[in-house]
Amino acid sequence: MSSEDKKDIWKKSLKSIKVSVSPAIFSTWFVQTHLFELKETDKRYIANIGCNSSFVKSTIESRYFGLIQDVLSKVLGKPTDIIFSIKQIPQKVSQKLSDPSPLFSAKKINKEEFKEKLAKSRIRPGFTFKNFAVSSSNQMAWAAAEAVKKNPGTAYNPMFIWGGVGVGKTHLMSAVGRSILKSKEGASILCCTGEEFTNDIVEGIRNKSTKLFRDKYRMLDALLIDDIQFIAGKDAVQEEFFHTFNALVGSGSQIIMTSDRPPSEISKLEERLRSRFEAGLIVDIAPPDFELRCAIVQIKSQERGLEIDMDYVQLIAGSVDSARKIEGFLTRLMSEAKLKNKAIDKGLIENLMGKNSDGNGHTIKSNPNDLVDAVSKYFSLGKRKLLGTSRSRPVARPRQILMYLLRTELSLPLQEVGRIVGGRDHTTVMHAVDKITTIASEDINIRQDIRGIKNML
Repeated sequence: MSSEDKKDIWKKSLKSIKVSVSPAIFSTWFVQTHLFELKETDKRYIANIGCNSSFVKSTIESRYFGLIQDVLSKVLGKPTDIIFSIKQIPQKVSQKLSDPSPLFSAKKINKEEFKEKLAKSRIRPGFTFKNFAVSSSNQMAWAAAEAVKKNPGTAYNPMFIWGGVGVGKTHLMSAVGRSILKSKEGASILCCTGEEFTNDIVEGIRNKSTKLFRDKYRMLDALLIDDIQFIAGKDAVQEEFFHTFNALVGSGSQIIMTSDRPPSEISKLEERLRSRFEAGLIVDIAPPDFELRCAIVQIKSQERGLEIDMDYVQLIAGSVDSARKIEGFLTRLMSEAKLKNKAIDKGLIENLMGKNSDGNGHTIKSNPNDLVDAVSKYFSLGKRKLLGTSRSRPVARPRQILMYLLRTELSLPLQEVGRIVGGRDHTTVMHAVDKITTIASEDINIRQDIRGIKNML
């Protein structure tokens, strides 16, 4: 089969896949794939799907295997077996699929000059859209940021991103600033914190240089403010920010703000500022689910030149709950591996994270059967009922907790967890792990249940 035929088949397949997944997921994963090889036998096809990296391969293979197989079978008109391999996508195809903005392809920017621009704007060079992992917990914020980078000042202005510590608010905001700098020659952008904004005002009042302050903040193409909640309760600062906000929005400049809570929950924030913040787009970023943490581990390890097996990636993701903690852990892991001149293995990872500890220094030693028994006893459920087909809440929730613990505590593959828990599909296991991860971050009762089961072990 010619390469053009394969391109045509994969193009049709991608059109069908695009309908089944969100735009964020499609542009994050599927544009990095192509149909590398296609063989036909008497009764079926064998398709080899090429992926740009091991990261893309492992994610698509574990999460979208069934979807791709079904779509290809329909397009080809025969049952199709699929395998995945790491093969770079041809450049022309890659460009067509990703459909980059002409603003970015019009002119090559000198790297050193661009670094200077980033430094002047106080934007961290490592925060890009390319290394921002997308999942259901941050998909809305990511899509909004993509819209803002293409049409700054008009798409969503202001844009207000809120969420807990280490969920990627600053990363996403900085990625927008970086993109605007890259696409608009001579753009004036400033990224600062609410505290720095406050300090600049205090300095201006003390030195009678408020005009310099206003020239600095009101002549920008984009103002990016981290931790805006810091200005609440400071009357002079809020007054100055109110006028700065009006001046920037009035001139068509983009404003992006981040906070640890939505505007409605920031106490001592002036009502006129609250109403202006709420007039734009407010998006939240939830704590990363298990699959997203896996993606973050892989991205951050690749940035550091670390090769970590998928099993170890899952081990880390199951124990570290935020992107910032993942970065810190990988830094320690790299240092430890170099210091001891050791390869990265399970023992090294567990020693660093105190894995299999119940929080009191006691080691948890268990196997799948022990976990099934512990969950069964803790919830006073028979094993047959726990592993059965009942979907009633008193049974389904303990079953989800069992799948979560098998996955995160024992680092078992999705398929193996499904087999243990009554022969369930790997997508069911993924849903259960995501569900419990999300609920456990909000519900103290679930955390107590999980802790109680661990204590039984």
